[in-house]
Amino acid sequence: MGNFIELPKPKLKGEMSVEEAIAKRRSKRKFTSYELSMEEISQLLWAGQGITDSAKKLRAIPSAGALYPLEIYIVKKDGFYHYIPQGHKLELLKSEDLRGGLTGATWGQNFISEAPISIVICAVRSRVTSKYGLRGGRYVDVEVGHAAENIHLEAVSLGLSSVPVGAYSDESVSRLLELPPDHEPIYIIPVGREKK
Repeated sequence: MGNFIELPKPKLKGEMSVEEAIAKRRSKRKFTSYELSMEEISQLLWAGQGITDSAKKLRAIPSAGALYPLEIYIVKKDGFYHYIPQGHKLELLKSEDLRGGLTGATWGQNFISEAPISIVICAVRSRVTSKYGLRGGRYVDVEVGHAAENIHLEAVSLGLSSVPVGAYSDESVSRLLELPPDHEPIYIIPVGREKK
């Protein structure tokens, strides 16, 4: 659609140590309907793929050969967005609520419909396999783990809850989100405030 939203500049100092975030991290599957602020969304996306060195174009996670095969999308009530690390912004791709469809693609995991956002991490494997061959596939999987863990720990540090989701139909997710053919959905992370 070409509509871009500049995200707030990420904060580089928080109130919680990494150790405390690790100790507090738990998978939570009950969320309030309270929306996340753009500041919170900014921090989560920056933790997963944000640029941390503008001169060298390095990101928040390690990447084999600095090839950065991951693409991050978010599903929210007001639309479906693609995160653009260069410039730290969101591109609106669809202005509709796809959370119900994403719930269906995950075989009825209803907490996805309740979470204010779900982060969908996709991989473009050819960016890495073109240099490293079959071994590059393993490097991509390792990188997804780095990005996901950063996002989960950032959620904790912001007082939010998250849960890793790996059970879904790749084809259904790709079709629902109309992902480019080379964007393989690998990891879904619903994030929100825990419903007690």
